[in-house]
Amino acid sequence: MSSLVLDFQEIEKTQLSLVGGKGLNLGELSKIQGIQVPEGFCITTVGFQKAIEQNDAYHALMDQLKRLQVEDRDQIGEISRNIRQILLEVEIPSDVVKAVTHYLSQFGEEHAYAVRSSATAEDLPHASFAGQQDTYLNIIGKEAIMQHISKCWASLFTDRAVIYRMQNGFDHSQVYLSVIVQKMVFPQASGILFTADPITSNRKLLSIDASFGLGEALVSGIVTADCYKVREEEIVDKRIATKKLAIYAREEGGTKTEQIAPDQQKSQTLTNEQILQLAHIGRQIEAYFGCPQDIEWCLVDDTFYIVQSRPITTLYPIPEANDEENHVYISVAHQQMMTDPMKPLGLSFWLLTTPAPMRKAGGRLFVDVTQNLASPVSREILLNGMEKHDQLLKDALMTILERKDFITPSSNDKKEQSRPSISNKGNSMMDFQTLIENNPTIVSDLIKSSETSIEILRQNIQMKSGSDLFDFILEDIQELKRILFNPQSSIVFGTAMDASSWINEKMNKWLGEKNAADTLSQSVPNNITSEMGLALMDVADVIRPYPKVIEYLRNVKDDHFLDELVEFDGGQETRDAINAYLNKYGMRCAGEIDITRTRWSEKPTTLIPLILSNIKNFEPNESKRKFEQGRQEALQKEQELVDRLKRLPDGKQKAKETKRMISIIRNFIGYREYPKYGMINRYFVYKQALLKEAEKLVQAGIIHEKEDIYYLTFEELTEVVRTNKLDYQIINKRKDEYKLYEKLTPPRVITSDGEIIAGKYKRDNLPAEAIVGLPVSSGVIEGRARVILNMEDANVEDGDILVTAFTDPSWTPLFVSIKGLVTEVGGLMTHGAVIAREYGLPAVVGVENATKLIKDGQKIRVHGTEGYIEIL
Repeated sequence: MSSLVLDFQEIEKTQLSLVGGKGLNLGELSKIQGIQVPEGFCITTVGFQKAIEQNDAYHALMDQLKRLQVEDRDQIGEISRNIRQILLEVEIPSDVVKAVTHYLSQFGEEHAYAVRSSATAEDLPHASFAGQQDTYLNIIGKEAIMQHISKCWASLFTDRAVIYRMQNGFDHSQVYLSVIVQKMVFPQASGILFTADPITSNRKLLSIDASFGLGEALVSGIVTADCYKVREEEIVDKRIATKKLAIYAREEGGTKTEQIAPDQQKSQTLTNEQILQLAHIGRQIEAYFGCPQDIEWCLVDDTFYIVQSRPITTLYPIPEANDEENHVYISVAHQQMMTDPMKPLGLSFWLLTTPAPMRKAGGRLFVDVTQNLASPVSREILLNGMEKHDQLLKDALMTILERKDFITPSSNDKKEQSRPSISNKGNSMMDFQTLIENNPTIVSDLIKSSETSIEILRQNIQMKSGSDLFDFILEDIQELKRILFNPQSSIVFGTAMDASSWINEKMNKWLGEKNAADTLSQSVPNNITSEMGLALMDVADVIRPYPKVIEYLRNVKDDHFLDELVEFDGGQETRDAINAYLNKYGMRCAGEIDITRTRWSEKPTTLIPLILSNIKNFEPNESKRKFEQGRQEALQKEQELVDRLKRLPDGKQKAKETKRMISIIRNFIGYREYPKYGMINRYFVYKQALLKEAEKLVQAGIIHEKEDIYYLTFEELTEVVRTNKLDYQIINKRKDEYKLYEKLTPPRVITSDGEIIAGKYKRDNLPAEAIVGLPVSSGVIEGRARVILNMEDANVEDGDILVTAFTDPSWTPLFVSIKGLVTEVGGLMTHGAVIAREYGLPAVVGVENATKLIKDGQKIRVHGTEGYIEIL
């Protein structure tokens, strides 16, 4: 009998597959000292499996269901309905009936019970499945309870539960249902308690929803509940709602909805004392489970009963700190244009490369800026940087500073060194001028030095293997850092960025012209990323004359397609052109800062849609025409500004200064893209060497596939190669974690309390329906919105406007075909913005939820100068 029915007290931590998520949590709750849980028992999943074991019709329908996709809503609806019918009519096995009868006689058959579903895929740490199955209240008598057990089984196949499982990758045939039978309590009030604030994610702020009667009124949404917030034993906020209805139990079974007496409607559901008592219970349960909880409670007389507790699955993890101090973290993902999670090996390479104080959370990196905010000098530098880079991030940081209680100002404020800026008063602009004017080859020298260094790395790494390889890579990362953080390098593009700011500020002041630097930045030399987009147009030119090759490419599925090309007329030329492109740019890919991402060289089919689109959308030699057109527009803009300036008072001097700034922009802004290209080049050399080591680990049977090494940190992988030992559980655990992280959206700013602070754009006089962002590339353009989340799915026509979450350099080949750009993250100097300006595309970035607010195919107008989008 024991495995068919279990009393709450008998349930073990390991029995998820027997009692489901809800049953397991009730079993745990009933063991916590001092927590009141109404008593009850679980009909385990063994009963459900026994009931369906011999049912051929059920299994046939399950086979049909397995073959469907989420899109097949009508068929899902029909098959689910038929399965529910079978489960409602199926005979409950006699030994289940006997076991239930035995437990009811112990608890008292005359009592009223709640009969609740508990699926094996719900209330889990990574998938709540909340509200997917049914609950029945105030059920009296054995016959009625048996009927409702069948109803609970059937609720495993409501349309929404089936679709939810499909969306979350659960196999229907592996999900079973346990049924909870629990003594009813008849509360005067009930509700939900979150031990972390569900709105801001603040772990120190506890939130209680409370209304009169049974909790069903709250869950079903027929009543607005009171909401109380408690921080550290103190009520910090109360919202008393007008509560017109409540659900109560009927004496003969079932429930009824009643009007609340008018004088009681606006009264506080719980007294202040009760609120604090409940908060204390919440913290006790949270401490027991070890993570924030979503708790269902009832108040009977003066006793709180807990009827459910589950982990809150939607909270973003807090970056780990080693102390109890307050910390403020900002997202690296938003600054690097890559908000997807990174795998452990990718994270560790980034951590080995950066000097910033970084913390991991949810598969992303965050910089701890607490020290910067504490000191007035570094605070100003940080906020000024964010003003240009990401205004939402700046606004969020301002919100924290305005509270005055979170950041402790530092007393010993040493003057931090920052790069002097052209726009600083009494500046050291002459130093830059001297440095740059006396060394016109500075950019080509920096590029040459980086290329030579990578060539030496490629030769030397060939000789390394085993532990030596790891020592060698660690040593070479020092060389990477020397190049990446070379002060000359920063001065070059820093000066160009300052010159852009100077031009924008002065042209606006002197001529009333906004964002003039955008047009002046078109078609500059030495921009490795924009050259990459144009070079792919040249590849299309090579292929265009060969219809058989084009036809072959249209149907390519396999990454070995280059070998078969030579059989066609023009195949050798095509192969040479693609290989030459991959030799220069093949280390790039979407999300390229994560070393574990698949590179174009590893999966060249990624480039085929882009090449075919170039063949379709452009005439031969378009890359040179495009570049030349941008160059001419920039020259004309320069001439026009200079002519207008000369007519002003002191115009000759203003024109002279302006010309000098324009030459700095045009000579040096292109280099902005090079350091990252050099870094990604180096990462790819490391990656190829590490994959050779992975191949040996596969052959030795230590890992199952080469890509398993991506789920280890650099240090762990070093150890595995040294010892030839690995606990494979680590890999499985990390793969599960990564799947969970993929569902999370990283916040721009998060505190050590887990509070997510969202910034706002502070701008007036925009149209009422405007979708607001940061203006990064001037101009106004109308066109069809193409909402694309993965570059592989890109099917753009000439003249479309690209709307996406983020772009990194790998998206550049798409930029040649579009007329405008909208992204959810980004700033003035992030790659997408730099390339948009260089190609002359109006662009607005940092648009919160752009891919949800704008629908694919809608006609939109992008205001790149003012920073907003209109849906037409």
